[in-house]
Amino acid sequence: MTKQPSDTVPVEVSIITKDHEIRGTVYVSKFTKSNRELTELLNDKDRRFLAVTNAEITGLTGGAPRRYDFLEIHIDSIIIMHPASQALFKESSKAQEDIIKFRELRNRLSQTKPF
Repeated sequence: MTKQPSDTVPVEVSIITKDHEIRGTVYVSKFTKSNRELTELLNDKDRRFLAVTNAEITGLTGGAPRRYDFLEIHIDSIIIMHPASQALFKESSKAQEDIIKFRELRNRLSQTKPF
């Protein structure tokens, strides 16, 4: 497993090239405005390749998806890239605590008897 730099956050994306759709995770700077993160990755003049982790590639004409832990995509081959769910996926202990509390509450509610 690759360790991400501490000044980045993961963003799940969907990328369309001429022949493929690629879903995976890219890492963007914590210090960029949230609506400009992907644009800055694509417009960086020093960057020729985009690193994607947990990638799943599907041909636009069909076929079984292929999965890769790490993939580099040449910037010039990207036609469209957008956040997969329009949200950043930030791992934090507070978020994990909230998820656990919600699941516990949901379990308790499902076990109670109706009036």
